[in-house]
Amino acid sequence: MNKKTIIGLAAAVICGCTGNNAYQMGTYGYDLAFLEKQGVEVIELKSEDGQSKVMVIPAWQGRVMTTTTGGNEGDSYGWINYKLIESGQVSPQFNPVGGEERFWLGPEGGPFSWYFKKGQEQVHANWVVPAVIDTEAYDIEKQDDKSVVFTKKFSLVNASDIKFDMGLKRTVSMLGKDEISDLLGTTVPQEVKAIAYCSDNVLTNCGEAAWTKETGMPSVWMLGLFNPTPTTTVFIPYNKECQGKIVKDDYFGKIPSDRLILEDGMLYFKIDGLCRTKLGLPPGSASGIAASYDTEKSVLTILKYIAPAEDALYVNSQWGDQDDPFDGDVINSYNDGPTEDGTIMGPFYELEASSPAAALAPGESLAHVQYTIHIQGAQDIIAGIVKDVFGVELCKITGMFSK
Repeated sequence: MNKKTIIGLAAAVICGCTGNNAYQMGTYGYDLAFLEKQGVEVIELKSEDGQSKVMVIPAWQGRVMTTTTGGNEGDSYGWINYKLIESGQVSPQFNPVGGEERFWLGPEGGPFSWYFKKGQEQVHANWVVPAVIDTEAYDIEKQDDKSVVFTKKFSLVNASDIKFDMGLKRTVSMLGKDEISDLLGTTVPQEVKAIAYCSDNVLTNCGEAAWTKETGMPSVWMLGLFNPTPTTTVFIPYNKECQGKIVKDDYFGKIPSDRLILEDGMLYFKIDGLCRTKLGLPPGSASGIAASYDTEKSVLTILKYIAPAEDALYVNSQWGDQDDPFDGDVINSYNDGPTEDGTIMGPFYELEASSPAAALAPGESLAHVQYTIHIQGAQDIIAGIVKDVFGVELCKITGMFSK
């Protein structure tokens, strides 16, 4: 099996993304047919009626590529890089195929980065994503209609030239509507469609030395990519009693005030795929949940994770010199847009969550558990769910950037 087969990028050339696909672009069936035509192995987790589906790709690190609540004809919620996948090209630097939840490792920058070699200037030309989170397939330990378990053992060297031997066990499990209601603490009515899955990612120190602040410590970093619209808004509750900085808003230059608003314990972030911006909430500010609402399709997306102890350290992914390598974020959101040369990868937007830094002795493990939920239906019903879960009116969210 060659490298292209392993990562599922077939060399065959087809005539555009619409090809002979029987489904309309934007539907789950379209994405399923597209990936299968490229030779990508797909695992589907399904509800009994076949309407709710979770698409998982073993060759791409067991990532959740996309989901739906409407069967093959239903909307596809994850962002997919059709052009790159169709091209068959494999980059030694990074292969952003997309997907609405993928496993990565932090930190990205600083003295303990996994993406730069020791002594390198931390600029894009030197940035390389490790193959184990980019092009390598994960092993399937077991699977059924509702869950799949992946495993992987690997070694990496950080930017301080220290080797880490790691093991990963990643479980993706589909949730039913009653489980979604229990998770959110409110009833999800039958009138709306809903899909949710739990991602349980267990990282183990398989080496002979402890992972410490002196050697660097990895973190589980989960990234979700979704399709933006001109009227999508990310909204994230924050701790109003936070003594430090509430949000880091200068990853790609400071976010303009007409794109980021903090008000009464809620952060509002404009998502349209037109302005490359990113923000992050540190542990003192983050509340364990983030969400977005797409008015075009009336889709509520929620990212919820199991919050750790208050004194947990989080890795700093800022590139270059750092005052504190463990002064990082818990929750991030990114809005794609043109780079300095006018090119654009997506557009897409991201909701991200990270585990604490893994301070593990040999044989010890750290687990990061999170949930991704999509609820689609009539806006008035969605509004009731938003009010129950977040304590804010949906009309306030949808009107925040239309003033």
